Amino acid sequence: MAAITVENLVKTYTTYKRGSGFFETLKSFVKRDPVTVRAVDDISFKIEKGIICGILGPNGAGKSTTIKMLCGALYPSGGKIDVMGYFPAKDRIKYVRKIGAVFGQRSQLIWDIQPIDSFAMNKAIYGIKDSDYKKRLDELTELFDVAEVIHKPTRVLSLGERMKCEFIMAMLHSPDIVFLDEPTIGLDVIAKAKIREVVGKMNQSGTTFILTTHDLEDVEQLADHVIIINHGKKVFDDTLPHLKSTLGNKKIIKLTLSKPYNGEIINGANIIQRESDLDISLEVDTEKQGINEFLNNLSNFVEFTDISIKELPMDMIITRIYSKSP
Repeated sequence: MAAITVENLVKTYTTYKRGSGFFETLKSFVKRDPVTVRAVDDISFKIEKGIICGILGPNGAGKSTTIKMLCGALYPSGGKIDVMGYFPAKDRIKYVRKIGAVFGQRSQLIWDIQPIDSFAMNKAIYGIKDSDYKKRLDELTELFDVAEVIHKPTRVLSLGERMKCEFIMAMLHSPDIVFLDEPTIGLDVIAKAKIREVVGKMNQSGTTFILTTHDLEDVEQLADHVIIINHGKKVFDDTLPHLKSTLGNKKIIKLTLSKPYNGEIINGANIIQRESDLDISLEVDTEKQGINEFLNNLSNFVEFTDISIKELPMDMIITRIYSKSP
């Protein structure tokens, strides 16, 4: 069952040309030529209920604009959005009671008071019953291990502590869908792991998550489905395993050589990185040459003292998809 259905979504902005010279600048005060920008250009997709979906794209690709329309913060220029039966921008008052949002670079907490007081404010806004509020708050503070933290002023909290409280703020009213925009940005390894752990547990209980991030480790560890947007257009829409196979069945082989090798190709595989004269990385397309065949013949070309075989890194896959899109 689809939680979100988007059909032929379009968002356009009007901006104006401005000259770079003195006379062109003066002219722009009298007359400016309008330019229409299609930030989101006729995209369609469905997101199933109960999954974690990553929406990815480079800066300026249109993914943030898409998320804002899904949240109801922006009205589309064209197309349809159906989120659990709501049109977000039209049904905003009813709709916001069904969703939560965590933005890594924006805070919902009030800076000079304790998070527990901000939580109480949200309780009043959403009309949460006392018994439900206490039960939910106890569950979330235990999950995030912040029982003491929520009684300190927000301004004295570390970034990791604040982000955990941001999650609690967004989850108190038990939303059906939660939008996460860069939820782990700037966090240390421990804080990232805790947030990913909690998101996974909440997803198992039925909450749908929409994740936008530049941290591809978030995507690898959490996402079931991935949508990639570039230049306002959808360029990928499928499962994470299918994303990894998009460029074929390729492997990265790292070698530590016994002596330097100056060529660009070894045993039919391209050298894609030289960390030093003796440490190199190869990309092997196993559809053209089986990995066993490659390894059997490798010693005929170079002498090496160490070897490791890895999957194609997620950042390399994403970068190549970006570069292929129009």
